[in-house]
Order: sequence, then structure tokens, then C-alpha cells
Amino acid sequence: MKPFFRVVLHFFREADIYLLVLSILGSVYGIVMVSSVGRNLSSNLLAVQIGATVIGLALFVLFSYIDIDIIADKPRILFIFSVILISTLFLFGVGEQEVGSRGWIRFWSIGIQPAEIVKVPFIIIIARMISISKERRTLNNVSSLAQIMIVALILLVLIVVSSDDVGSALVYVVILLTMLFVGDVKLRWFLLGGGILAALTPLIWFNFLQKYQRDRILAPFTPETVDPGRQGVLWQPDLSVKAIASGGFTGQGLGKGRITQASVIWGQHTDFMFSAVGEELGFVGCLLVMLLLVLIIIRCIYVGVKSNNPLGLLVCSGIAAMLIAQTVENIGMCLGVLPVIGITLPFLSYGGSSIVTCLAAMGIVSGIKMRPKPVRFRTTWN
Repeated sequence: MKPFFRVVLHFFREADIYLLVLSILGSVYGIVMVSSVGRNLSSNLLAVQIGATVIGLALFVLFSYIDIDIIADKPRILFIFSVILISTLFLFGVGEQEVGSRGWIRFWSIGIQPAEIVKVPFIIIIARMISISKERRTLNNVSSLAQIMIVALILLVLIVVSSDDVGSALVYVVILLTMLFVGDVKLRWFLLGGGILAALTPLIWFNFLQKYQRDRILAPFTPETVDPGRQGVLWQPDLSVKAIASGGFTGQGLGKGRITQASVIWGQHTDFMFSAVGEELGFVGCLLVMLLLVLIIIRCIYVGVKSNNPLGLLVCSGIAAMLIAQTVENIGMCLGVLPVIGITLPFLSYGGSSIVTCLAAMGIVSGIKMRPKPVRFRTTWN
């Protein structure tokens, strides 16, 4: 038993306990909301969320002990794993007609979303490529940037083609741009990339986006043109705004939200969980959600800056960008000011893949925080 207690003591002494506590608080908050929103939907939603949280916390502990440099040293394996996992959607992909995507592979009653899981390998792969190029002083060379973009585009194209999941692809784009910026890619490359994207926008808009996707993007900005009767793409966000507004300052009470408990907002337990928080827990509940997520993001950035490791900084930046992109987009679409593109709210929304990915990512940040003291660790356990 003594070695076990030594392991536990070492973990609580060296791991990022602040991040662990914040992650647990966010996860428990999510479990409480899934229990409330899901009571009229399915009996196994709560069990899946609790099970995913337990697995995620186990991965938090595991990744706290794994040196990120060891993981990043296998970029080809990470890339092949990512390609294979996403490619399974071509054969086994399932989804819902209302979502407009087929982004899940299902085993019995459990669904796995490859695009969620691959976010972590994607961040590590891009971080390693950038850090290696920086060491060689070739980051701003055409060849180095081309290699990074090719790897990123392969995964992005696979996600969109295999699942029609444009929302997840946009999160990957935000992650990529953030990591390139943190890695000190020159401004001229961002301007060039922006110019190329602007030139390709008409081609992408008319040839690669389906009508419902174009309508979702335009709806918040030209509602009378896209959905004048507000019975189509604006139906969900309109109900979401009404739910949040009806919650007032303290909410109608957990499990007592009229709109939430009527289960009329499709996907409220996943993409529109913030509206349930607003209706049942009010402004106070929404503020707590945003405070928890902001603290987690700040902690990720802090650990990266203090890591004394360029790779660690890039990984933490990528994880923070992932959380920021999902938080801003999810809350924005629940408030009706951003397009509805199917993005979960980190830690709060129902979804096994989402919660496991978030907690695993936090474990990687915790592991980066532990790395400044590797000698002490080896002395303790050898």
C-alpha cells in the first residue's frame, strides 16, 4: 500500500490541482444539467455522461504522468491514427437528419465522435511540426509552412467529406491559426492566406456548402431573407433566446424550466445546453458557466507560458484555442448572434466524446505543468 500512497501523494503535489478542481466542477455542473434536461429524453444519458467523466478523469491522471515530448515524438503514428479514425465515418458514420451531419460511429448504444477525439492528436502534431521548424529556423519558409498546411488540410477535408461536420472543421481552423500565431509565423503569411481564402470563398460557398449550411451561416445576419417565417433554421435559436430570457436573474429552478422540460429545442442537451442553464439557473448560472470556462482557459495559457518548453506552450495554446472557439460559438448560437453549426459547450454539454476529450486535454496541460521537475520525479520512483 505504501507505493500507492506515494503515487497519490506525488500526483497531488506535482499535478495541476487547480485545473483538476476546475475541470471537476465543470464536469459536475454538466452532469447536473444533463440530469435535468435529459429526464424526458432518454434514461441512459446521465449514465453515459457520468461514465465518460470517470474515463476522462482517469485520462487526466494518466496524461499528467506522460511527458508530452514522448507523445509528440510519434507524429506519424498520431497522424495515421487520426486518419483511420475519421475515415471510419465513410463506412460506419451515423447521424441525425436535423443535424445535417453523420459525425458519429456507434457501438450498441454508445456513439463516438471522431472529430472530437482527433482534436488532441491534431494539436500535438501541429505543435511538434511548428516547434521543430522553429528549432531549425525554417518556420517561415515556404516548405515548412506547406508541410504544416498539407497535414492540417488532409484532416480538415476528411472531416468535412466524411461527416459534413463544418462546425468541427472551423474549430480546427481556429486551433491551427492560433498555434501558427503563437509560433511566430510572420504576418505576411496570414495576409497571404487570408487573400487566398477570400478568393476561394465564392467557390467554397456555391460548390462545397449545401443550402442548409449556407442558410445557417446567413440566418443571424439576414433573418428576414433566409427564414422570414422563423420556422426553419431560426426555430432553435429563437426558442433558445426565449428560454434564456425567461430565466431572469436566478432562473425558474432546476428541472422547472418550461421550455427546457417540454423538450421542444432539438439538441438542447448537447448544442443548446447553455439555453437550459439560462432558463433554469438564470443569469447567475450562465455567469458561473462562463467564469469556470474562462478560469480553465486562463489556466491553460498560464501553464503554457510558464512551461519553459516551446512545445508545451504550443500545445497549451492549441487547447486554449479549442476551448475558446467552442465556448464563443456555442454561447453565440444559443444567444442567436452566431450561426448554428453544431458545437458543444466544453464540459457542460452532453456527449461522451466531448467530455473525454476535454478532460484528456486538461490532463496533458497538467502533465506540461509537471515537466519542470523531471529530476525529482525520477529520483522518487527509481
